[in-house]
Amino acid sequence: MPLTVATAGHIDHGKTTLVEALTGKNTDRLPEERARGISIDLGYAPLDLPDGSRMSVVDVPGHERFVRTMVAGAAGVDLFLLVIDANEGARPQTHEHLAVLRLLGVDRGVVALTKSDLADEETLELARAEAEELVPGAAVVAVSAKTGAGLDELRGALANIATGRLREDAPTRLYVDRSFSLRGIGTVVTGTLWSGSIGEGDELRVEPRRRAVRVRSVQVHDRPVARAEAGQRVAVALPGVERSDVQRGDALVAAGAFRPSYRLDVALEEITDVPARVHVHHGTADVPARVARVGDRYAQLRLARPVVAARGDRVVLRAGTTVGGGVVLDAGPPRHANLARMEAVERGETFVHAPVEAGGDWAWSPEWLEEMRGELERAIDAADPLDPGVPVPAEPWARAVVPHLGLELRGAKLYRPGAVAELGARAEAAAVLEAQLGLEPVKVDDAALARFLEDRGRLVRVGDGYAISPAAYERARSVLVDGITLAQLRDALGVGRKTAQMLLERFDADGITRRVGDTRVLRRRGR
Repeated sequence: MPLTVATAGHIDHGKTTLVEALTGKNTDRLPEERARGISIDLGYAPLDLPDGSRMSVVDVPGHERFVRTMVAGAAGVDLFLLVIDANEGARPQTHEHLAVLRLLGVDRGVVALTKSDLADEETLELARAEAEELVPGAAVVAVSAKTGAGLDELRGALANIATGRLREDAPTRLYVDRSFSLRGIGTVVTGTLWSGSIGEGDELRVEPRRRAVRVRSVQVHDRPVARAEAGQRVAVALPGVERSDVQRGDALVAAGAFRPSYRLDVALEEITDVPARVHVHHGTADVPARVARVGDRYAQLRLARPVVAARGDRVVLRAGTTVGGGVVLDAGPPRHANLARMEAVERGETFVHAPVEAGGDWAWSPEWLEEMRGELERAIDAADPLDPGVPVPAEPWARAVVPHLGLELRGAKLYRPGAVAELGARAEAAAVLEAQLGLEPVKVDDAALARFLEDRGRLVRVGDGYAISPAAYERARSVLVDGITLAQLRDALGVGRKTAQMLLERFDADGITRRVGDTRVLRRRGR
């Protein structure tokens, strides 16, 4: 069974050094990390256990400034490896990391007392007693990455608890913790696969960006696999996707299986004195939010950006430090929080918010419809004035819902009734561009603006990202003769070879000419 273990512990207690001693891999990959001698970002390594099985290790930073990175790395893991310097004992981030692990539901692990070769017997026993009190029931192993003492015992202790948590047979869901580009491959994203599986050719979506993607290849710890399973650390190659199009906090999910939401209803755990404004950590996302308390045990989290969540997921709440957490009761609740509804949901009663299919028809609550309308309206507000529409949701219920949204469907996009494209803040840029246009092509970096002006007959696009004036286009067209060559057009217009080439290619695209050898023959419409 695939398993992932996350390190935890205070800065300089030896997490990364211990992982390297266990796995042979230094997880500090950034030059700044190696120069400063501290972990800044997440690191990963495979760990072979005595029984022949393999475990994935996520190494997290220990500095208080990087707790949010630690939360991202620990989300979705099965076990923890708490690292405590035997000579220093538990420190502030030891306690905060433990609190985070509890809030994430990661309750099984092993404690490693590092640098034991530098501790006398009495100091080591005091450290052991403290660790046993901090994490009751967990094995405590004294180790030395320098001498190798205790490493085999630590591997054995991890093997003894190497039982994965129960993972439901749920649709594919992977939260991205890294996004980078590789020459010849393109964009690669990595993360811990929470549920489902991923294989070559799978059609998935990047949420909440609402982008469809196709999987080119999958690796687990640098080894190609036909299909990765839930619980594994996975690297996924996504062709045709820019690195900036998918970032930490995004989710790679099965199409139609999860709907991003700006609200979460949660049952609070452990710490109840939660401030009104917090950062919500879910999966690998870190999102500012307002907290609407509902009774003593519940809250509705109103997020600045949508997240992809499901009932039963866990969240961590931070406001400078970890202030609480909870379990998601409803990943898409109505706008108005309600105590009776939250209590009923926690008891297992079902409320219909998102569309539900029955007998070929779709049903939904008025609250959900209003929420969907509001989300689309906000998206339209943020849309480009040159194309003030938003894509129709890709979910299977979209065709049934669209007629009830009060929006116009044009092609694959939704618009406000009567909405038209406008220049808006680009009016000045358009005027400047038009003043520059003539027969010599002008480079236009704003492709959307170029399309807008061309649709209104105010320029003609030629080449790759260039434009000329409509009058110049008509002038060039007027000198065309049957069997004209590039050199003849160049001389007739007094332009360079590149400009003549752009014009001829545009005439070909418009169906005015067609190429025959080195000449252009006029089509009937061009005569």
